[in-house]
Amino acid sequence: MKSLKIKEWAQDDRPREKMMQHGTACLSDAELLAIIIGSGTKSETAVDVAKQLLACSNNSLGELGKKSIKDFVKIKGIGTAKAVSIAAALELGRRRRNDNNNMQSIKSSRDVFEIFQPLLGDLSHEEFWIMLLNRANKIISKHKVGQGGVFSASVDIKIIAKYATENLAAGVVILHNHPSQNLKPSKNDEKITAEIKSALNLFDIRLVDHLIVSGNAYFSFADEGLL
Repeated sequence: MKSLKIKEWAQDDRPREKMMQHGTACLSDAELLAIIIGSGTKSETAVDVAKQLLACSNNSLGELGKKSIKDFVKIKGIGTAKAVSIAAALELGRRRRNDNNNMQSIKSSRDVFEIFQPLLGDLSHEEFWIMLLNRANKIISKHKVGQGGVFSASVDIKIIAKYATENLAAGVVILHNHPSQNLKPSKNDEKITAEIKSALNLFDIRLVDHLIVSGNAYFSFADEGLL
């Protein structure tokens, strides 16, 4: 059966009007997505299309964040332009959650995880990042230093040392994600950790921690006594 067009809905039920009158918090995930999507198909509203998109992600925004533009365009009613808009909105959400550079200091592995989970938790490929700290453990900067496929990310230790020395860092935290959802460090993870620690020691720079991030969980080398 053909759905009523959104403009035929009661005004209080239309996502845009609902947002303007009552604020963003009163909208469902599907309604928020419908605003980004803009329009539906001849037989379905933008809300219907948004619900299909969420259904393909187990009704989870976290799962939706792992999808690519190629995944989005598989949904009827979502073309390339709409898919790009959805991907851009999801990326803005990640960056907003990650806007923590004014944090006074890093006190624990949990502090680091909360900064990087939005960047790494939902990725379908592996990335390797570093965070530079001053002597008070305040954040100097963050840098992506490697990217790979589903199972591995290559990293150049010289690049890490270069960033650390040029920014006069006193400490470095290294991080990477496991898209496989397995938090256990591999032999290669242990090897690269030891090599990076040894390289930084030459410049009197401390390796503070190495975190492996996967979804909403993490593994800390420092917490486990592996540094």
